[in-house]
Amino acid sequence: MRSFLPSCVQLFLKRVGAIAWMMMMGISLAASAAEPVVPQAVIDAFSRANAAVVGVRVSATEGSRSAETLGKQRIGSGVVIGPDGLILTIGYLMLEAQSIQITTQDNKTLPAKAVAYDLATGFGLIQPLLPLTSVQPIALGSLGDLQTGEPLMVATGAQPDGDEGDVNMIQLVSKRAFSGYWEYHIDTALFTSPPIANHSGAPLFNQRGELMGIGSLLVADALGGGRRLPGNMFVPVDLLKPILGELRQTGSSRLSHRPWVGLTSAEQSGRVQIVRVSKESPAQLAGLEPGDVVLAVDGAKVATLEAFYKKLWDRAQPDADVTLTVLQGADIKTLVLKPVDRMMTLSKPEGV
Repeated sequence: MRSFLPSCVQLFLKRVGAIAWMMMMGISLAASAAEPVVPQAVIDAFSRANAAVVGVRVSATEGSRSAETLGKQRIGSGVVIGPDGLILTIGYLMLEAQSIQITTQDNKTLPAKAVAYDLATGFGLIQPLLPLTSVQPIALGSLGDLQTGEPLMVATGAQPDGDEGDVNMIQLVSKRAFSGYWEYHIDTALFTSPPIANHSGAPLFNQRGELMGIGSLLVADALGGGRRLPGNMFVPVDLLKPILGELRQTGSSRLSHRPWVGLTSAEQSGRVQIVRVSKESPAQLAGLEPGDVVLAVDGAKVATLEAFYKKLWDRAQPDADVTLTVLQGADIKTLVLKPVDRMMTLSKPEGV
């Protein structure tokens, strides 16, 4: 396959490939006076992986709710995972999209359509409207093969304005559960360091060139356990494998159709505190306010975001009533909320 990588990127791949190989083998950089020799297989794997990375540019639907927090114009990355050109990215990039463009490593910009948005995992799938003849799909890796301390490569896609993609070597620092402030939880996430700023949808690769995860956000505590270390959180592709067929067929997974109440929350000293209440959301209609503390869901005490979300989602229908016990000021109140299916509140991109 012809390589469209800029010479500077090819040189960087050789350098980071050498450094990564030395780190993996436990060789001190300071102790190595000679130019490190890296197996050609590692360089080739990185090159193949980077060639499958695309830039993603999205314009959100006018008046969409997500534009308030994510902006109307969004840019990020994705990676080709299917022989038909199917692209995996992070879902919030394409949330309520009006138009989508992708840019390949050889600077071809093509229109694309949304195939799926999965609320439960955070993944998004995009399909180019024209064939990607020069791009080969990348293989999916597995969490079980990753070890803490392992060097990995993260790549970002080119953009139509001439901004070339980039590649960086980072290190896996932890694998653990992650609860997001936006009513989101996954039981396993990948945390890496040092941080990269343009993380949205950026693919994470091991040294065999296999896809390990998709970039989601910046974090201050990549190590976990209250220890501060800036880095990134990646959603592991292991979460995609069992639902990929379902996403392609229906546009979302069954688990994405779950109760949503419209809260932005945080864990504060062993308590779940409400930070923001979405406009016209079930939470606002029930009288919840920023600063309130959630004490219990349906009578069961909750002290973490994970416990809060899992209890909230544990019901047969997404619109089934939920009872929250909250501390509002000096008063303890019991409020009944009528959740909604979050997927039903979104302006759907064309094609989903």
